[in-house]
Amino acid sequence: MNIFLETYGKNQLTPKSILTNPTLFLAFGFGSGLVKKAPGTCGTIAAIPVYLLAAQTSFEIYSVLTLISMIAGIKICGDAANLLGEHDFNGIVWDEVAGYLVTLWFVPLSWEAVLIGFVLFRFFDILKPFPIKWVDKHVHGGVGIMFDDILAGIFAGSLLLAFELLGMKEIFST
Repeated sequence: MNIFLETYGKNQLTPKSILTNPTLFLAFGFGSGLVKKAPGTCGTIAAIPVYLLAAQTSFEIYSVLTLISMIAGIKICGDAANLLGEHDFNGIVWDEVAGYLVTLWFVPLSWEAVLIGFVLFRFFDILKPFPIKWVDKHVHGGVGIMFDDILAGIFAGSLLLAFELLGMKEIFST
């Protein structure tokens, strides 16, 4: 049983062509978006080590890295969609990487934040409450691919920050 597809997108790109093209390699979350099932979840899992590295820096550097991931993501995701011949192909998961960084932007580093942030981000990214769903349907190109996940990250991060500020983190810790 193969967990990967043979080809990707309408242009039928191979896994090798995706992994050897720097734009596609990033767009596919370092290869995590190649899986057949739940590529968005795998892309968010791939974002965890990126977050853990970025979280070791100052708030200012983390902020710059997060902003760069969002701005560069517009081009990365837009170019990947063009190369694949398909808008917002589900294997494009750089938006999950950036969205996860947004989720954890204003909360202190802890294993609880990593885990709860993951669950909250996936919840908002999958269910897409308003206005996330509207953006997903009406905004196109690289901006559209990125913006709904940035909004999901804002929703998840706001809730995570509220948990932190209200002292509710203890509910989730042992």
